[in-house]
Amino acid sequence: MIDPVFLDTPLYRCEALEPALGCTVSIKLETANPVRSFKARGTEVVASLLADSGSRAVVCASAGNLGQALAWSGRGRGLDVTVVASRFATAAKLDRIRALDARLELVDGDHEMARERAAAIARYDGIRLLEDSLDIETCEGAATIGLELVDTTPSFDTVLIALGGGALATGVGHVVKAWAPEVEVICVQPLGAPAMTRSWHQRRVVTTDSTNTIADGVAGRRPIPAVLDDLLLVADDAVLVQESSITAGMRMLLDHAGLIVEPSAALGIAALLEDPDRFAGRHIVTIVCGSNVDVDAYHRWVGAAPAHTS
Repeated sequence: MIDPVFLDTPLYRCEALEPALGCTVSIKLETANPVRSFKARGTEVVASLLADSGSRAVVCASAGNLGQALAWSGRGRGLDVTVVASRFATAAKLDRIRALDARLELVDGDHEMARERAAAIARYDGIRLLEDSLDIETCEGAATIGLELVDTTPSFDTVLIALGGGALATGVGHVVKAWAPEVEVICVQPLGAPAMTRSWHQRRVVTTDSTNTIADGVAGRRPIPAVLDDLLLVADDAVLVQESSITAGMRMLLDHAGLIVEPSAALGIAALLEDPDRFAGRHIVTIVCGSNVDVDAYHRWVGAAPAHTS
């Protein structure tokens, strides 16, 4: 179901990162595709099933990457795609959604408000509501990353996974624990958006009133109970990292790996920076999950603007 352009993404050891981090680091690069994030693995499954069933329309809420991926997958299958996003979302992400012929509706609030509006549109129009992480297709799509990881040699000790809604962590985590149970699955979330991590530690849903992080792709406030249940089965740990570590991780990926990434994609490196003793001497895989970033914001965070990002 998934277009091959999104599959078998590069996985390689990045030795240039290792002296500063004190461990062996391999990168799973989920940005080298037409939508520059891992999200299309899931939207390809969703759009394929909808097209096969004769459905013509779908709506989702998105911080940007899911909407872009759904627009890409839907356009290729003749689906009418509506994306609801916060008007405060990254402008570059919103521009790409429009460019892919999706209808974009903006709300004067955060991602949770966008989720509520998308659900209302689905009810009113009688169309499919795609809910990231809750809908199993988004987790199954992400799980194909896990299949590619466990099929590689040499083996690795730990996989660091950005934690937002949970599709990436539960999808990859499920496969890793099924096929390589000795590998440690660690989820990483910003200190300014800690709801899912707090929920994992307390083994119950914990919500927050607000978020305060540059990592917009993982900035949720209300974890989905069913997703938390899955995460409790597959994650060995969930950790929180500071904003300064996220920007330092972005800078390291630029300087030592030549990669321009969005903040969510640097969470794994941030975790290595904050707790080097924990990972010393181990072989770590970090999933670089997205590179849709506003150039001006990137310049502020990293201190070195790329010539262009497209």
